[in-house]
Amino acid sequence: MEETWATLGVDLHLETGGDASRHGVRRGLTDALREAVRGGRLAPGTRLPSSRALAVDLGIARNTVADAYADLVAEGWLTARQGSGTRVAERVVTPPARPRPPGRKGGAPTYDLTPGRPDLSAFPRAEWQKAARRALAAAPDDALGFADPRGRVELRTALAGYLARARGVHADPGRIVVTAGFVHALAILGRVLRARGLRTVTVESYGLDLHWNLLHRAGLRTAPLGFDALGTDVAGLAAGSSKAVLLTSAHQFPMGVPLHPDRRAAAVDWARRAGGLILEDDYDGEFRYDRQPVGALQGLDPEHVVYLGTASKSLAPGLRLGWMVLPAGVHDEVLAAKDADGASCGALDQLTLAEFITSGAYDRHVRRMRLRYRRRRDDLVRALATAAPHVEVHGLAAGLHAVLRLPPGHERTVVQAANWQHLALQGLSLFRHPEATPQDQDGLVVGYGTPAEHAWTGALQALCRVLAGAGG
Repeated sequence: MEETWATLGVDLHLETGGDASRHGVRRGLTDALREAVRGGRLAPGTRLPSSRALAVDLGIARNTVADAYADLVAEGWLTARQGSGTRVAERVVTPPARPRPPGRKGGAPTYDLTPGRPDLSAFPRAEWQKAARRALAAAPDDALGFADPRGRVELRTALAGYLARARGVHADPGRIVVTAGFVHALAILGRVLRARGLRTVTVESYGLDLHWNLLHRAGLRTAPLGFDALGTDVAGLAAGSSKAVLLTSAHQFPMGVPLHPDRRAAAVDWARRAGGLILEDDYDGEFRYDRQPVGALQGLDPEHVVYLGTASKSLAPGLRLGWMVLPAGVHDEVLAAKDADGASCGALDQLTLAEFITSGAYDRHVRRMRLRYRRRRDDLVRALATAAPHVEVHGLAAGLHAVLRLPPGHERTVVQAANWQHLALQGLSLFRHPEATPQDQDGLVVGYGTPAEHAWTGALQALCRVLAGAGG
């Protein structure tokens, strides 16, 4: 027997604020249902009457009821699944608010699946401490003096060996400049390019607005390339006037695909013909799961590619350690620009990372984390296959995140529903360049590397609840 409002035993009062229009009735119904759920009169899992039955009970139009239900599904109060009807969402009852301890950030999510960070709880504290002690004991006196703008030679030497072995980078210690992370390196390069007379840097159609804004502040415009099933389309380089391009060639962020081999070759050919410069952001190149990591683009032409790496994804962003491997043609300009801004990384942190690499601890940590992230990726795929089979999962071969494709128009609804589940989640549209060709692609960028190990299961369950509630 189909539920009616009377069988639920809930007295529903519609307050329309004097507005008897369809909009006013819809608003009144939405508010009344929300308060019934919030106040516990409608328990989690309760099946609600069909829109037709409730419309008859209340003497209003069926479309008004359907719209009110849709509003509450979008907010996360209700779920709607084909064949299961509309139900009150399964949610943890929130206790009355207590005063927050001093310093606690208001509104902080319970679960965090935003991309761009590793599992910070897995930082190898004991191994890092051992490396720091050894590095400090062996540090020469001049390590405590004024810094070389290139960075400590011990770290540059260690990086040259590691990058050649693990990423296929042609790196001489004299061509490496240590920076305070990728953002610091990009800001320096932006100033150098602008000083050379460039007005535009070509970028990918998907990426981080933080990076685009850095280039804008340097006085440079950013012009996006196209994107298709093969990833970033570099054909636009030849058609444009820009002499520099920023690429995530090993693992496009956030779409998760490597630059196609033909397009890798085409990008290098363009740089040679046009005298252009490729800025290669190798942000998580160590984490590939289906085969050996894709080698760096820099290996194809070290004189036309600036290789940019960082310890932010492999270890922790708080270390503020990154590096550039520079072509001879820009080395002196970049070094002068870095020296002029006065920013440098702590010598002892550099020496510790050098020791961490040369001792083999860095390789062991990367292998350990690769296994952990692969397990989480597999957990994600299995859970979604059961809870939300309508969701397509992409970008699984590498990295710390996946892209979940949603039907058009669903992205905003799902992100709003995630907020009600206290889940930090970011939509794909957030990463689309404002000048990129519009694409009918709704989705989520799910950072499965971010949660601490103890929080991973809860975060995954929250995601499944949100996507299951969104329906197909």
